[in-house]
Amino acid sequence: MAVDPITLEVLRNKFDVIANEMQIALLRSAFSSNIKEANDASSALFSVHGETIAQATSIPAHLGFMVPVMQKMISLFPVDTMVEGDVFIMNDPYDGASHLPDIIVAVPIHYQGRVECIAGIMAHNQDVGGKSPGSVPTDATELFQEGIVIPPLRFYDAGKPNETLHAMIRKNVRLPETVMGDLHSQIAAGNVGKARIGEILDEYGQDTFRAAIDELLDRAEAMTREVLSTLPDGTYTFTDYLDNDGVVLDELVKIRAAITVKGSDITFDYTGSGAQTRGPVNSVPSNALAPAYYWVKAITDPTIPNNSGCARMLHFVLPEGSVVNPRHPAPVSARGATMIRMNDVVQGALAQVWPERVPAAPCGQTMFATFAGTHPDTGRPYVTCEMGAGGTGARLDQDGLDILEVGISNTMNVPSEAFETSFPLRIHTFRIRRDSGGIGRRRGGLGYEKVFEAAAGDVYVSLRGERYFTQPWGVHGGGAGAPGQGWIDRVGGTREEIRSKKEFTLHTGDKLTIYTPGGGGYGDPLTREPELVQRDVLDGRVSPEVARDGYGVVLGAAPEHPIDAAATTALRGEKAAERGEITWTFDHGRHGRTNDGELNLTHVG
Repeated sequence: MAVDPITLEVLRNKFDVIANEMQIALLRSAFSSNIKEANDASSALFSVHGETIAQATSIPAHLGFMVPVMQKMISLFPVDTMVEGDVFIMNDPYDGASHLPDIIVAVPIHYQGRVECIAGIMAHNQDVGGKSPGSVPTDATELFQEGIVIPPLRFYDAGKPNETLHAMIRKNVRLPETVMGDLHSQIAAGNVGKARIGEILDEYGQDTFRAAIDELLDRAEAMTREVLSTLPDGTYTFTDYLDNDGVVLDELVKIRAAITVKGSDITFDYTGSGAQTRGPVNSVPSNALAPAYYWVKAITDPTIPNNSGCARMLHFVLPEGSVVNPRHPAPVSARGATMIRMNDVVQGALAQVWPERVPAAPCGQTMFATFAGTHPDTGRPYVTCEMGAGGTGARLDQDGLDILEVGISNTMNVPSEAFETSFPLRIHTFRIRRDSGGIGRRRGGLGYEKVFEAAAGDVYVSLRGERYFTQPWGVHGGGAGAPGQGWIDRVGGTREEIRSKKEFTLHTGDKLTIYTPGGGGYGDPLTREPELVQRDVLDGRVSPEVARDGYGVVLGAAPEHPIDAAATTALRGEKAAERGEITWTFDHGRHGRTNDGELNLTHVG
């Protein structure tokens, strides 16, 4: 049946609102800081065929791989066998999921005895067992070290808990009350979706509801294809690198994408990426969906319905045995770093197709640090985490943003107050990192400086950083963002450098310092308005030295830093003459040895 345009638009917006209301319910009822503070969770509605109908404003990475999860669950538990009160659960990365802490809960939504759609809720649980608290060990060498593997199973059967599965989960995690509380928060979010969809079905009926879903999916496909068909046909390649795999610390890991545009179809071919690694940066195929979905959505029309129709024209080549398609039981706990770098190479390839819409590289990492120990006041174990953001890439007409997660990651840092109130940790410093944004006509966003101290007792830390040995690239003459840094200052006066990823223990009084990367710059820095450079210096974002050496702007003494117009004009003329004409480049900064034998000291392409 046909659905009139007004009804279709009303239902489209209702679906979006329901997905966001589910997300709010999840975040407000969650137990762990990772969900309620860092917002590392996502909610969406799916059709009975496993296609996304609507999704909350949450984590694009989750919303990509939830599609194969739903389709896997439906294949094992056909919708006509689902009964009222069923709840399904899984986290197996080799069966459609992502990594073990990301547990997906599916709540079928029945109406008059038939499943009309499914609420899907994904949350990064604070601990799922394994060798390290928090279950994201950076030095794991096989999947079994990373935690409990849950295949697609019924978590609730017709409203009754699967007591065997509940007991199994509780016995295999370090924080059973927190984990079970978060899982039930996910179910609560699904129940919100169930109630709201029921109201829609009461008002519009099943025929209109089903027809609207089909129409919205078809319209999203048609509208996306219309935009993509305007891109020039061709193949566009880009290569970038991970710092290391967490085990072999002196080898970069290559991520390469060739994006072929043909009509309104796009193929994402990762042939040429590094072999699967010994350490846990391997990324299963479902993770490749999110960067592609995200960027196709980002460069097309924001008014297009945000559903699976937007991805029907996307195709993937993921070589088996590579870092983007490992063989079981390769470890995958740090796969987030690889997903983000896949996002960067897709962005780099698309920047060649549509440069006015694609910015310079963002910081290229979510600094993920798990802190765990026994609380000295309660004697109870604790696990918490930090999601460390950096700067975003500069755009055609705007500077990058400071300390903000973008791209496929949309998490938040845990507030200092939450750290210090709930855990024996002290935050000494949390501020923007001066000079970390790449120079350019538009400056890259800044990363942060943050210092953590173990306030009482030993604190186990598992830290996953990135861009310590590569840098977020700038474009059109813009400079690369500053690389990440990290070190440990021990009470005895010694300092230990961190090579991007490390498992270690802080003793009382020891401090961990983290500098996150900035974003890349966009355009010729010698054309940046001197008044903007002066403002950045006054704001503490840029030093007078970088103003002079990078932007060619000569400033007077503090505190006013007046612009010396004549000296600036002369200096910029000298720098332009020395440099010559700017051509299309990606400024990657520095590189080292890769895991396929290459030696790249700089990579400009």
